[in-house]
Amino acid sequence: MAHNNIAIYPGSFDPITNGHVDLVKRTLRVFNRVMVVIATNPGKDGCLFTLEERLQMVREVFKGLKNRVQADSFEGLLVDYAERKGATVIIRGLRAVSDFEYEFQMAMMNRRLKPKLDTFFMMTGESEFYTSSRLVKEVVSLGGNVSGLVPANVLKNLKRKFNG
Repeated sequence: MAHNNIAIYPGSFDPITNGHVDLVKRTLRVFNRVMVVIATNPGKDGCLFTLEERLQMVREVFKGLKNRVQADSFEGLLVDYAERKGATVIIRGLRAVSDFEYEFQMAMMNRRLKPKLDTFFMMTGESEFYTSSRLVKEVVSLGGNVSGLVPANVLKNLKRKFNG
């Protein structure tokens, strides 16, 4: 495997969690660069954080690794974006068996569209496997504490969103 391969890790990252961070850091053991890319879907985006806020949080989390981790966004097909950026691999995290069927379908469709683009599945770390952005937002909205599940800058932004 060429060591200059670029891996793309797509998602909504609304917000980025420690599970996402763990996956990026483990991806860096195999790939020189990881692009954390936020999918935008105008008119269908029911996100808590704006695209700019999400990009900013991702950049803050990885500021010490900015040579190796970049944040970006895209609209349209992920495979087209990946091709434009010269990426060879899409990284997808699997938390549970329930994630697998959907992810497998997506990987097969992506392979059909761009046969040279591979999907690597990584199991989420055992301490983060139950964490999701949706669950984190729900807990905070109900007054719960999610410290330890999200980076410090994300926790601050979540509290600001829900507590004014």
